[in-house]
Amino acid sequence: MSFKSEQRSTPLTQKGEILSGSEILLRTLLAEGVECVFGYPGGAVLYIYDAMHDNPEFRHLLTRHEQGAIHAADGYARSTGKTGVVMATSGPGAANLVTGLATAYMDSVPLVAITGNVASNLIGTDSFQEVDIVSITQPITKHSYLVREVSDLARIVKEAFHIAGTGRKGPVLIDIPKDISAAETEFVVSEQVWIPGYTEEIESQTSDKEAVERLLSALKESKRPLLLAGRGVILAGGSEALLDFVNRTGTPVTTTLLGLGAISADHELWLGMPGMHGTYAANQALLQCDLLIAVGARFDDRVTMELDSFAPHAKIAHIDIDAAEIGKLVSASIPIVGDARGILEKLNRGIPTDYKEKKEWIDKLRKLKSDYRLQYKSSDKELKPQYVIELISRTTGGEAIVTTDVGQHQMWTAQYYQFRKPRSLITSGGLGTMGFGFPSAIGAQVGNPGTTVISVNGDGGMQMCSQELAICAIHNIPVKIVVLNNRTLGMIRQWQELIYEGRYSHIDLADSPDFVKLAESYGVKGLRAETPVEAERVWQEALSTPGPVLIDFVVSKNELVYPMVPQGKGLKDIILGPDIGGGTDDE
Repeated sequence: MSFKSEQRSTPLTQKGEILSGSEILLRTLLAEGVECVFGYPGGAVLYIYDAMHDNPEFRHLLTRHEQGAIHAADGYARSTGKTGVVMATSGPGAANLVTGLATAYMDSVPLVAITGNVASNLIGTDSFQEVDIVSITQPITKHSYLVREVSDLARIVKEAFHIAGTGRKGPVLIDIPKDISAAETEFVVSEQVWIPGYTEEIESQTSDKEAVERLLSALKESKRPLLLAGRGVILAGGSEALLDFVNRTGTPVTTTLLGLGAISADHELWLGMPGMHGTYAANQALLQCDLLIAVGARFDDRVTMELDSFAPHAKIAHIDIDAAEIGKLVSASIPIVGDARGILEKLNRGIPTDYKEKKEWIDKLRKLKSDYRLQYKSSDKELKPQYVIELISRTTGGEAIVTTDVGQHQMWTAQYYQFRKPRSLITSGGLGTMGFGFPSAIGAQVGNPGTTVISVNGDGGMQMCSQELAICAIHNIPVKIVVLNNRTLGMIRQWQELIYEGRYSHIDLADSPDFVKLAESYGVKGLRAETPVEAERVWQEALSTPGPVLIDFVVSKNELVYPMVPQGKGLKDIILGPDIGGGTDDE
């Protein structure tokens, strides 16, 4: 079954046409190019769902929980670059979207969340299934609307999509009282958007020509330049411009967790991911560089670690579309507000033809990358989680879309999967939301039906969203669901072992369900592997199976994520592993 809305065969509206709010909503969503809405019905949105019954062009995917719906819409948006849409009823339905809205807000994901509410005359009376969802979500949405007149609905939907998908992208909430969805009015199509203040701000986001020239001059004078590329590069469609800049200047590059895939992992100047679980070469580059060019990155604390010792020798240039991010955590001597792609293209046009790369610096970082490769102790008998990720990367050529939940498996995926292209890693970076990985893979698969989509989960997070196995089975959504099953809350266990002196508290998941039987109970094929040989066999079987498959990889409980910079420490305090040590080469 296809979940993509068909191209309209009839005009959007006819002059003088009278429609209900529900019919106007569906038509405006189709006009915005919405291919699929992820949702869950309830009393306050029944007029809207009733209108779906008479609109064969409209596509809706019924999830098994509202949180699953919004994470699926999020995965759809991240993987396609389009705005995801989720729908829920009032009260508990709307409240179940809160975590998903916060997840999208932290990672700048364009979403439109449509909630029902009680009738207008009951708002504020503590009516059945009433919550003030606009007030609840104001800190975690880019903008919110409470629709008070049905005649405003078409305009509001148009504005919501404009706000969600422009500037620094983010989620927008539209709250529709039940009487508004039932009321009728003449349908007037909103052709253009003009939002005083917001529209002017977006139009003014053009880079300062003088700042670009200053950055080019600093790059020429620098002996140890470094690029730090974040998700903003991907959001701007700037990966080609980034690659062009790296190739023209020979500038080494490190990518944040959400920036992975902005440049291919096989590029000779890519150093890996920086920060708490970053590579030694990437962290050393940050410590030793004399010019740091941050593009579309917000200096998250898991990247910088202790701020006082971050990039101590560097002049910092910060390129970001959101002026509020510049100088918020790290002072920038060359601040540039604007679209990452546009600014990179301007920089590329300004690079002189006789520019010479910094060979001594490049050679030093190449040696660090070669000497301090990621490593773990392999085993013929015991299945290691790093081996599983390497297996998945090798067999897909780094070309799959990979979603993750949050925890050790997330970091191993970031370290050992060789991402080749943008929008291929879907993960909750800012909020760190458990239960995100599997539903987001469903959305990614709906948005990319011809692409292999793999969801990597821990056994903890998988139990927060396993009910969504039902829709994979019912609609034959061919996600390959990987469970790295170490029978514990792995990242919590790691911190308790290293920081809390082995005082393990409430992390045991030994009594988790049999994931193979759980998958089969929903009608999804289940497989299990406990050794490397078994892993190779069952993974090939999973890839050759046309529908959804869950693979329970039973891995070592004792495996830890290395390298690691302890919380509260600086990048110089990196621990490479129990038998490798750590330290810094910083001079």
